[in-house]
Amino acid sequence: MYVVTGGAGFIGSAFIHKLNQEGIEDIIVVDELGTSPKWLNLLGKGYIDYVHKDHFLEHLELGRYRGQISCIVHMGACSATTEEDADYLMENNFHYSRTLCEYCLDNGVRFIYASSAATYGDGSLGFSDDPEKSMLFRPLNRYGYSKQLFDLWCIRKKVTDSVVGLRFFNVYGPNEAHKENMRSVVHKAYHELKETGEISLFRSYHTDYQDGEQKRDFIYVKDCADTLWWFTNNTRTNGIYNLGTGNARSWNDLANAIFHSLGIPPQIRYKEMPENLIEQYQYFTQAEMQNLEAAGCPLPQTSLEKGVEDYVQNYLETGKLL
Repeated sequence: MYVVTGGAGFIGSAFIHKLNQEGIEDIIVVDELGTSPKWLNLLGKGYIDYVHKDHFLEHLELGRYRGQISCIVHMGACSATTEEDADYLMENNFHYSRTLCEYCLDNGVRFIYASSAATYGDGSLGFSDDPEKSMLFRPLNRYGYSKQLFDLWCIRKKVTDSVVGLRFFNVYGPNEAHKENMRSVVHKAYHELKETGEISLFRSYHTDYQDGEQKRDFIYVKDCADTLWWFTNNTRTNGIYNLGTGNARSWNDLANAIFHSLGIPPQIRYKEMPENLIEQYQYFTQAEMQNLEAAGCPLPQTSLEKGVEDYVQNYLETGKLL
């Protein structure tokens, strides 16, 4: 039996879709639905039970699933980079992850968890997933710090040879509509274009980057699901790995890919950045992918243009979910 925490969320629901494609429905979805529209991401998915995230820990403590779970894919977290409640992030992102990891280690259960490129801070120290460098990075926000803490816990406890952590870079694709302000720029820009006829991007406040030429490593969510699937099947491969494409692209490239997908001439406007983001802004991210490649995992192959085209034409234009 598979457990997917954050299973109604963005990457979690995409992975459940992948499991279903592989003929697997023996899945427990762990999440916190509340009044969020993310329940829509579960429509059409095959799984055997939904459990609230708090109740799931209680069930584990009571031994309810002992001997039944083969793998926990832990995608559940508060992913808001603007979240200011550090105590909440400590409990939800760090302590919860630690509890699940300890359970898996004690019970011989495969454990795969979501880390984040936010752990790298401003990128001035590079983007190496070498564990020995993890302590050096200085995240720019509380979210990034909560993710770094769990990475460091795994490293200090010397369990990275028994678990898998994936530092996701800028993920975009279907099933992210519920994320509100944390949606990808592809999703936001598509709807802005439909409403106004143009796409707005942040101005640059860095002399090395022109407006719109700030760069990110954009990765399509379907590639993320494929990588998760690979790790569930290659149980002898463990460690903390970057998950991006290894190819940084500009926001202008992304906007132009959206226009091209819709057959519309580009119309880009540059706007001021909110003051609360200026000091936390990453101007460049690019995953170092050598370690993932050396592990034998197939590297993501979807180009920005192909990913945006698929997302726009087959999901945003049609209203379909993955």
